[in-house]
Amino acid sequence: MKEKILTLKLLKDKYGVCRLDTTSSVPEWGEKGEFFSVTRTSDEMSIVCSEKNIPENIKCEKNWRILKIEGPLDFSLIGILASISSILAERKISIFAVSTYDTDYILIRDADVNNAVEALSEQKYNIV
Repeated sequence: MKEKILTLKLLKDKYGVCRLDTTSSVPEWGEKGEFFSVTRTSDEMSIVCSEKNIPENIKCEKNWRILKIEGPLDFSLIGILASISSILAERKISIFAVSTYDTDYILIRDADVNNAVEALSEQKYNIV
């Protein structure tokens, strides 16, 4: 049996990726749940959060699941996202990645989760 190289945790909720105007304040609904991420640029503000908290009138893409790479990961590590995204690309699975100081989170469409878990498991990743 191949030795597992990294552990990824599949978070239980479904998530949405929302787009707000760059001048918007971070809404209260965007900060609820096990995971949320806010990114502001000169062009937009993006919020990734639990889809059950997203109001109807917000522009967003829903039905994402999250694989969290169990960390913390050292900044000197190279190619983690590249390896995972390559494996998933071979299966025609698109991703949306979010990185934090300690680790990376890979968003995968809910319809692709089983295929993604299978592909990553075959390549020595441990999925919990």
